[in-house]
Amino acid sequence: MASIASQVVLHPVTSQSLRVLNTTIGRDKLYRGVQYFARFFAWLLLSRGYKIQAARWDALKSHLGLGRKLLRLGKFMENAQAILRTLSAPGETGERVTMIGRHIGYFGYLLLDNISWAHSIKFFNLQPSTAQKINKRVMQFWFTGIVFSIAHGLLKAGRLATEVKKLQNQTWAEKSAEAERDLKLQDLQLAREAVRYQFIIDLLDVWIPATNIGLVNFNDGVLGLFGLITSLMALRQQWFAAAGKK
Repeated sequence: MASIASQVVLHPVTSQSLRVLNTTIGRDKLYRGVQYFARFFAWLLLSRGYKIQAARWDALKSHLGLGRKLLRLGKFMENAQAILRTLSAPGETGERVTMIGRHIGYFGYLLLDNISWAHSIKFFNLQPSTAQKINKRVMQFWFTGIVFSIAHGLLKAGRLATEVKKLQNQTWAEKSAEAERDLKLQDLQLAREAVRYQFIIDLLDVWIPATNIGLVNFNDGVLGLFGLITSLMALRQQWFAAAGKK
């Protein structure tokens, strides 16, 4: 029995999981996945008339959402730094503009989210109408950030596709030059995969704030599934990132 316990505790998957959960973003994505599953499951139970059971999952969703706000305290400064770096960085104008727009959106979202958290724990009290306005602005900034992220992904995907096509059409006389081209193509393909991956996440996530600000009217079941899928996709990224830090 002790041997089985040791194998479980010391298993590489356990060690890898601990490396992921040792990071703030890893824990956040795990909590987010559970939060959106709870949102979906509460909707499912409620739609079938199980009000008491649905209330339990709805409470879990709410408390995880509040807990995740704590993990995001001060995170808006990362976006402030990213805005300044992008302003001075070289690159395609369209990609730089959309990336700046993305970071401005997330800066506003995270800053107001911190204020909303302070109000929710009664660190200071806002008028109900003011709190409601702030919560709406949070969703508007989040929506704006995702829309700019989608636009950035489209522009970057187009540029990378052009670069790949250009390299594939070139002919090389020397084998060393051809090998160098293959390495560049491999790097470009990896970049394209990363862009496509983030694009899928954005396309699913955008409906959450879009619903909250009234642009669409998806129910909690749909939004819960979208959030669960994107959380698992982001957690997968953290899993591979942690594997590279061994």
